[in-house]
Amino acid sequence: MGAWRGMDWNWRGLLVAVLLSAPAWAADAVETVDEASPVAPEAPAVGPSAPVAVSEAPAQTKKKKKKAKVEPLGENPEVAETAPADEEEGRSVRLFGRVFARASADGREDYTRSLSVPSARVGVNATFEYIEAEVTADLSSKNPLKDAFVRIADGDKRLRLYAGQFKAPFLARELESTWGLPLMRRGLVDDYLTETHELGGRRLGLMGEVRLKEFWGLKVSGGLFEGSKDALGQRTSEDAAARVTVRPFKALTVGASSYMAQVLEGTQRHAVAADGTLHLGALELSGEVVTGRLGVGPFTAQLGLVSYTLPLGHEWALQPLAGAEALQLRGELEGRGWAAVGGLNVLFSDSFKAQLQAERALRPGDEAPGTELSLQLATRF
Repeated sequence: MGAWRGMDWNWRGLLVAVLLSAPAWAADAVETVDEASPVAPEAPAVGPSAPVAVSEAPAQTKKKKKKAKVEPLGENPEVAETAPADEEEGRSVRLFGRVFARASADGREDYTRSLSVPSARVGVNATFEYIEAEVTADLSSKNPLKDAFVRIADGDKRLRLYAGQFKAPFLARELESTWGLPLMRRGLVDDYLTETHELGGRRLGLMGEVRLKEFWGLKVSGGLFEGSKDALGQRTSEDAAARVTVRPFKALTVGASSYMAQVLEGTQRHAVAADGTLHLGALELSGEVVTGRLGVGPFTAQLGLVSYTLPLGHEWALQPLAGAEALQLRGELEGRGWAAVGGLNVLFSDSFKAQLQAERALRPGDEAPGTELSLQLATRF
């Protein structure tokens, strides 16, 4: 056991060293380009009869505009649509990371206090014209590697091809970045479908994507992904996932997604979901419904979330939130689960947030509802 732990920490140390060395490589590349840049020729001299105007005003150095932080592509696939124009073209290397620290007390365990670091993520994103690559690792996880993929786009970036490990296009709640999501956790429905029954989530795969902005911002994604393991530990055949979204007007986005396990052998586990998100100024409303069949039988689920961002000065903001979700199992194994959550987030710029939330839930396997109180501090760079 000790040898294996030593190997695991050595592997993580090597990974961190590679990730942290990326900015130095980028700096060397920038210095090389600067040294090779030609010097602008001096203006031709004007005849002696022409007076020369001398300005006594000191030269003012332009202040660099602070760039907004951009979510990693693996966390939020929509990042490409909001990236600054000067980073869309040419070559760039970006190092990013985040740390979440959480304290919680669960009534199911007599409110015993628990401290954890649910996320300590670092990664590198490299872009060269129409090719983009990203590698992300979470040092707090037993499986550190999260994202490792290459994305290729055409000149107009209407067509894209993904290859590697990334999120399958299923469930809007799962595709939302954990930083942008007001909740600390994605919720019991997402956990039950992606973690317990392995529908969606991060997988090895190949995916194509089409974007047509002139048709209500239509985006269609679909691909084949590595199957999950069966009861004997054997890898099953490939799964398939697809998602379609449109934006009929600026404030509203609607979408539909589907996941089919072992699609090449006649799928027995599958799910279909429909979702919508409405932005009305500082108010955000989102909802999603899911139905399908799991190994334990058919199921349905519903999710809803509302939040309001109240600015306090230039960089501070308060964000109250409330959410609810429900899960129903129908068939030979019947059951239900539900959760209600409320809380308040304190936001500073786009780099820090403090979250205080309370959840009352009946999770799958619980005999009675329980209450959990949580406080989380999060920062990113």
